[in-house]
Amino acid sequence: MRPKLTIMRIIKSTLLTILLEVRNVLRNKRYPSSQNRFSPCRLLVNFGNTIIVNMNIFKVNKRSILSILGTFFTAFSQAQTTGNVSQLQLTDFQVQSSVVVGDDGAALSNAQYKAQTKWYPTKVPSTVLNALVYNQVYPDPYQGLNNMQIPDASDTFNTKYNLLQYSHLGKDVNPWKKPYWFITTFDLPSSASGKHNALILKAINYRAAIWVNGKQMADSSQVAGMFGSYDLDISHAAKAGQKNGLAIKIYPLDYPGEPDSEQLKAMGPFFLNGGPTGDIGKNVTMLCSVGWDWMPPVRDRNMGIWQPVYVRTTGKVTIENPKITTGLHLPDTSQAFLSLEMALHNFRKKASNGEVSLYITPENFRDNNTIAVAKKVTVPGNTTQTFKLSTQDIQELIVKNPKLWWPNGYGAPNLYRIRIQYKEGNEILDNNSFVFGIRQVGTMARQERGTTRRDFFVNGKRIHLIGGAWVPDMMLNRDSLRNFQELELCKNANNNLIRIWGGGVTPEDPFWDACDRFGLLVWSDFWITGDTQGEFKGSPDYPLDGDIFTKNVVSTIYRIRNHPSLLVWTGGNEGHARKDLYFAMRDNVIQLDGTRPFIPSSSGYAHLPADWPQSWPDNKESGVYSGGPYAWKNPKHYFALSDSAKDWVFKDETGVPSQPPLSTLHKIIADTTWDRSLPFPLNNSWGYHDAATGAGQYDKYYAEMVSRYGAPTTQADFSQKMQLLNWLGYQGIFEAAEHRLNDNGGVMLWKLNAAFPSVIWQIYDWYLQPNAGYYAMQNACEQVHIQMNPRDSSIEVFNRTYQPVNNLKADISLWDMKGNPFNTQSVSGFGIDTSSVKKIASLQKSLSNQNGTTLVLLRLKNENGRTVSRNAYWLAPNDDFQSMSNMPKTTLSVRESSTLSINGKTSRQYQITNTGKVPAFFVNIRLMRNGEELHPALWSNNYISLLPGESQTLKVNFPTSSSKVSAEYDGWNVQYQKVAGRARD
Repeated sequence: MRPKLTIMRIIKSTLLTILLEVRNVLRNKRYPSSQNRFSPCRLLVNFGNTIIVNMNIFKVNKRSILSILGTFFTAFSQAQTTGNVSQLQLTDFQVQSSVVVGDDGAALSNAQYKAQTKWYPTKVPSTVLNALVYNQVYPDPYQGLNNMQIPDASDTFNTKYNLLQYSHLGKDVNPWKKPYWFITTFDLPSSASGKHNALILKAINYRAAIWVNGKQMADSSQVAGMFGSYDLDISHAAKAGQKNGLAIKIYPLDYPGEPDSEQLKAMGPFFLNGGPTGDIGKNVTMLCSVGWDWMPPVRDRNMGIWQPVYVRTTGKVTIENPKITTGLHLPDTSQAFLSLEMALHNFRKKASNGEVSLYITPENFRDNNTIAVAKKVTVPGNTTQTFKLSTQDIQELIVKNPKLWWPNGYGAPNLYRIRIQYKEGNEILDNNSFVFGIRQVGTMARQERGTTRRDFFVNGKRIHLIGGAWVPDMMLNRDSLRNFQELELCKNANNNLIRIWGGGVTPEDPFWDACDRFGLLVWSDFWITGDTQGEFKGSPDYPLDGDIFTKNVVSTIYRIRNHPSLLVWTGGNEGHARKDLYFAMRDNVIQLDGTRPFIPSSSGYAHLPADWPQSWPDNKESGVYSGGPYAWKNPKHYFALSDSAKDWVFKDETGVPSQPPLSTLHKIIADTTWDRSLPFPLNNSWGYHDAATGAGQYDKYYAEMVSRYGAPTTQADFSQKMQLLNWLGYQGIFEAAEHRLNDNGGVMLWKLNAAFPSVIWQIYDWYLQPNAGYYAMQNACEQVHIQMNPRDSSIEVFNRTYQPVNNLKADISLWDMKGNPFNTQSVSGFGIDTSSVKKIASLQKSLSNQNGTTLVLLRLKNENGRTVSRNAYWLAPNDDFQSMSNMPKTTLSVRESSTLSINGKTSRQYQITNTGKVPAFFVNIRLMRNGEELHPALWSNNYISLLPGESQTLKVNFPTSSSKVSAEYDGWNVQYQKVAGRARD
């Protein structure tokens, strides 16, 4: 029977629907991130979160609803009393080149300005090239070879490829030589009169001059570099109760750099990272914008306004750069000790006698405790004064039984929200709100294999770091939703760390917010790399303007230091900066942060002069090592490296070419017509999308596939065989690392994501489609895992957690390619201690007389008989797997077992049963919508293998907004089938 619709159920259902809609609308707008100040919008989002977390469907009684409504109206009325404080994001701009526009900033910033020439509308954040592509001036550079129809910032490169013929400013005119104007208007309410009004630029590239209402606010010497944030006082120029004009003149890079020769052949020479001379490094910018071996050159080098712009109105005393510190007396975690430091800026001549108020509440867990603190303070006129609160004088900042923030796989990423207000009497002059986590990070360097190895700790526990490098989108096309989707994919793959690579960018605020919420630690390189700073190319004198670099370092530390996800700062990638810049990074991290480590470099290449201090706080070497391998390797090779190689005591760069699956391949290679002079199914479009990159690594990858599985006969056959290689490569990397779980600090991929549609180095592609290597990583990095050591055929079980696991049972079976089992065994009643590895059996004897391909299937069960880990291997003498093509077919029964939609997500379960008499191998299940595979889709497992009669339930989450979603599957020896059932709207 349907539940009776009582009045309270109707109210509850309606309220829940409204709150979900409000929250989703607000989340999809580019409102200020959680690092920005408290606002009614933020209040609504938090209120929606609170209601949804605490409301159990059909279990909320009348008193609960009235209490919730009371809380809402009280909080909302409080938000309305903060009328002194408002923040408006400016998104709608017009863009045009200064070559075309003859007017100056004074004229362009007039709110009544009438354009005499054509302007291009754009949404900010935006680069210039993004705006022109949006307006169809230039073709989409992500697709095909379109980038070769756009002029480059380098005149030498343009001449080489005759690209100026495509200039929209006229033949022989380089469109990126001169500045571009971004103009807009905004309304200020009459209540802004007499208040402090600020223009906030979160980040531009590369220099900017700014005018408001005909008055210049800053010039291009003051606003420079890609990673600085600017808070400009526009009170004297802003007009309350009127429309205001804003003009921002964006200057190109001081030195555009010259790209290397383009990758226009599928098997061509590899690309020189950073160009032939590395002179892009003269700037403080996104170094890879000149082109790298996984991304073509960005023609305008991403000049523009690449982070949000706000106009903020407050009282005449403002809160600046708040910093919260959380301390623990480890190993005791029963109490946390909070301290807060901020600057209070008084813009008036007279002193302000006011009060600082703090409110600290749970953000993503249920707890009724709120910390409220108030402290009187005097701020002299026209001064900025540092203000501190600590447990020494405020006992309320001691948190009893705190909910700690833990990285993914080690516990929940519990978050708190702090709201800071500055009041004079009952008037709130400014307020700030952001989330933080109670956690303490640390590091230790130790000697192992004659070299330095570094370990990292969270809340006193050593974290075995699993993750990889994060590179920027080629044209910086990531918004809040894109960041959320990509990082959720990373979490779902059992990553616990994201490394911000030094040749890219320090990401925008939504990236950090998502890492905080997903429990993803972040390793943040500053903008130094050996390909431009002299280790391999370029010069140690780069960047040329050290003052810009230092100011950008300071601004970046202020911006991201409160995020609990931030684990470590590094001085760059594969090399080190010159002395003044090295000390600028190290000293400012210590002075402005001081809560997390600094290491000199994300590699073993940083050989510092003997008299320079090294890591902080231990003054030891970095103890982390890049250097690959980057090509596909036999899993035995990774185990050998893990056992004995010095650089594998902490490997922070290794990877596999990892081609995407067939479902997105046609999007990446738009023209899939085979060039018969190349291996099937390649053509020269493959080269531009990175098949020509990495010193011939794709060539080796392709050749390995053919050697093992035979030459491909169709694109589907080709793609499936490549996915077998992807699985083996990533399985080898991570199982080798887990095999020596306590003998290495971690292993990190080069790389996790894609900068543009590419066929190499990624666990999911630019379209958010995972390849088989993604699921191999997910499987290998599960908390408790069973695996086979390919060097000695031993069976190992490891436990990544800090909880012992007892009464385990392992089932081991070997099958030939005719579907016959020829060896089965079980190992029962064993346990495994915390953070440890145990060898439980050996298959060496069973495999000694191996004839043809053998399928090894492993199952680990807990004391309740539930399977907690599955694994599969295929082995053959001389790695000849040709007989796999003759594997007998089997059949599957696949049914949808449950569906639940809540909070903007739909969750489904599919029970897959092998109904045949032979193992089902490499089964891939997919969600489909309108004939395309749906992504992102977060599967709990995929590319699975099942014993005869065995069932496995797979879970998948996907956006509820996706309509008419169905499922289909196939496998190595399983025919393509659609899952029976109605596709839901």
